[in-house]
Amino acid sequence: MPSRALLDEFIAVVESGDHAGAIERYYTEDASMQENAAPPRVGRDGLVAHERGILARTSNVYSKAMSSVVEGDRVAIHWIFELTSRSGRVHRVDEVALQEWRGDKIFRERFFYDPGPPKS
Repeated sequence: MPSRALLDEFIAVVESGDHAGAIERYYTEDASMQENAAPPRVGRDGLVAHERGILARTSNVYSKAMSSVVEGDRVAIHWIFELTSRSGRVHRVDEVALQEWRGDKIFRERFFYDPGPPKS
């Protein structure tokens, strides 16, 4: 079960821009992440690789936790992310992350956000 201090530490790492490092440090080896209703991605190494792939396509990522709640092994975080592409286009994501922790590590995480207009 995460303490408030541990959750604040995790949030600070993400807000510092070390997204892949946060996954390496705070997720279990068998962790999963799920975007809205998409199938979950499973395994910390794959999660880190996916995150690095996203970061490689950006020139800057701004991350801010607007609020967070800890209730036993469950955590909810309201995030604002602004991803700037290499061409300068900014994509803003207003997201709620629901996490399940196993001890002091994240075991399962699901993100809820509006993906934007449908792509044609």
